[in-house]
Amino acid sequence: MKYQKVRQKNSVNCVEKGQIKVNLPKLFSSLNYLQLKVKLFYLPLTFLLVIGLVACGGKPPPGSGSNDADSSLEESNLTFFDVTLEQADEVGKPLWKVRSKKAIYTKEKQIGQAESPVGELYQDGKPVYKIRADKADIEQDGEKLFLKGKILATDPINGIVLQGNELEWLPKEDLLIVRNQLNGTHKQLKATAQEARVKTREQRIEFSGRVVAKSVDPPVQMRTENLIWRIKEEALISDVPIEIERYNNNQITDRGQGGAGKVNLKTKVATIKKNARLDLLDPPTQIASNSMTWDTKAETVMTNSPVTVVQRAENVTVTANQGQMKIPEKVVNLKGNVKVIGQGSQTLSSNQLNWYLEKKLLEAQGNVVYRQIEPPINFTGETAVGNLQTKDILVTRGKSGSRVVTEIVPQYPN
Repeated sequence: MKYQKVRQKNSVNCVEKGQIKVNLPKLFSSLNYLQLKVKLFYLPLTFLLVIGLVACGGKPPPGSGSNDADSSLEESNLTFFDVTLEQADEVGKPLWKVRSKKAIYTKEKQIGQAESPVGELYQDGKPVYKIRADKADIEQDGEKLFLKGKILATDPINGIVLQGNELEWLPKEDLLIVRNQLNGTHKQLKATAQEARVKTREQRIEFSGRVVAKSVDPPVQMRTENLIWRIKEEALISDVPIEIERYNNNQITDRGQGGAGKVNLKTKVATIKKNARLDLLDPPTQIASNSMTWDTKAETVMTNSPVTVVQRAENVTVTANQGQMKIPEKVVNLKGNVKVIGQGSQTLSSNQLNWYLEKKLLEAQGNVVYRQIEPPINFTGETAVGNLQTKDILVTRGKSGSRVVTEIVPQYPN
């Protein structure tokens, strides 16, 4: 059988007509067992009367002129000092312990208002979170513990700190909920959200509602509506649309987004899925694919899915079966069914392509076909090097020894 215990020291609940009366109220209607230990020492009657008046919230003596309604209201508030609330499971293992210097219990609301409460939450008999607050309203019913106030919950093993204005602990469900202006901090991560749901056995935290999570090294920020943190795996996972931004000197350098994503805090690798897109600010370039892997530490992007790369400054679009980009070097490597469309309706197709964005240089290999509209001309060869913006393209036969085919398309007057 579960048991619940409330302990207090040196507390007097009511004094009336010069007599000391110690009431043992039922703090919560659903308590299975309640034990109050009251230690009273011999004191002069006048001093005990003062204690009694304070404990009852300043109840005036009979005949003072106060109406019965006010007296009834004051009697419903009970004050206790040095209170400890404890809850254990059927075999006696602790589920929670909360201590407070002073607590005021309101019968109508069945809430205990505690000052400076501190305590521990237990799972399988071991403390999994430490909690504290300046002030908090406390509710407990044997199945759950609820605190409302400015709450601080700390994971002593993983070093995670969760702050919020509400805390709910449901040990049977292995569920800790912290909500209402949630802030979470860790050596690897800082996060804000509307709510965090912690599964202590699974070592898993689910953030929901306007989630903003920031990793420390490298500085990367994630925005989404739902984010799962698998603590032991050091992984952040979202199955809903997510936006990932990389910073350098507090300035955004790259921004990725997709319908789902995963960030490994250890390897610094982000995987973006479902219409993934990465926008680079220098030079302005967009990479789009169904799925891509972004190494935020090494600053590389890779995809094995069909990819489209758009370079806005040169008005060049390239598609391929797969690709990779080295962001610091500003080099794009593309493979498989490569097609390039440049300004002036120029096109180039090949098996492979190395694109040097800063140099505005293309290097194509394998089954190269270059076409331009003005003047109308086609080149076919094994390799090609050139600049589409200046229309300076050199097509060569390559190592295979096959010749370059040049086709000039005649124009006829209308």
